[in-house]
Amino acid sequence: MAHGYESGRLDLPFVGHCTFGKRPAVTDWSAIDADVAVLGIPYDMGTQYRSGARFGPRAIREASTLFSFGHGGAYDHEDDETYLPLSEVKIVDVGDADIVHTDTRKSHDNAERAVSAILAAGAMPVVLGGDHAINIPCIRAFSDQGPIHILQIDAHLDFVDVRHGVTEGHGNPMRRAAEQDHVTGLTQLGIRNVSSTAREGYEDARARGSSIRSVRQVRQLGVAGVLDLIPADARLYVTIDIDGFDPSIAPGTGTPSHGGFLYYEVMEILQAVAKRQEIVGIDLVEVAPAYDPSGITGFLAAQVLLNFLGYIFAAKKKRGG
Repeated sequence: MAHGYESGRLDLPFVGHCTFGKRPAVTDWSAIDADVAVLGIPYDMGTQYRSGARFGPRAIREASTLFSFGHGGAYDHEDDETYLPLSEVKIVDVGDADIVHTDTRKSHDNAERAVSAILAAGAMPVVLGGDHAINIPCIRAFSDQGPIHILQIDAHLDFVDVRHGVTEGHGNPMRRAAEQDHVTGLTQLGIRNVSSTAREGYEDARARGSSIRSVRQVRQLGVAGVLDLIPADARLYVTIDIDGFDPSIAPGTGTPSHGGFLYYEVMEILQAVAKRQEIVGIDLVEVAPAYDPSGITGFLAAQVLLNFLGYIFAAKKKRGG
């Protein structure tokens, strides 16, 4: 699929196929040839309060078209850097994992296979949720990829073992991740207020080596202090719950929590880890567009992902990767 400028068409953001960043669609997962493959997992059966995150992937994709206009690379005057030039970074949209409504096991199996197909192709998975339960199959797909450390940006610890018989809902993913042999540790940032995880969950997380910091603690630490929490040689998987941001800028989510991060607080952390760590995968979850008539939550999610990808590949180029 040619970009608008290459084909001689304007290809404005509000026309054409609504893929992530208006990048090419690849429906044959055995033929993925890209640096980044964007996958949607429109699942929200793990949510115990209010649903709607199943429509997150569509909302993020639609918002991302705003940032596609003229996107032969995006120049950032602050960094004096051109991010994601089409000639150097190939991003494709592979569509969605097949979700079977009411069947969590089948849905998670399908999601795991989809992420595994991306990894088998040598691409980095960027996954659009869906509620945070989708992180469970994503992390399982990395079981044969070597050790990873998880950086979580979230309002909630998500370290529940079992609640109301649920073991793979949106309150369980970090507990399930910590149980995986290939996960070497977790750094959990933004955790605050009345949480979905009880005290014993926090104690269990710390006993398993997790570093937990609230928004206020992160502000006290600064970016350098946050980096000190993450092993410098760790291969990093980054999971971003949109409710890690303050609901004043991200109202479209199922479990909003006031006192959250502002945009640049998160982006400065992401830029710093991109410069120091190898980033092996990303998911962004819990965008629920029905609760945000303005659509700004979807725009925030798309902008975070595109800028983060820009940071990652600019850093890789400077490292000679």
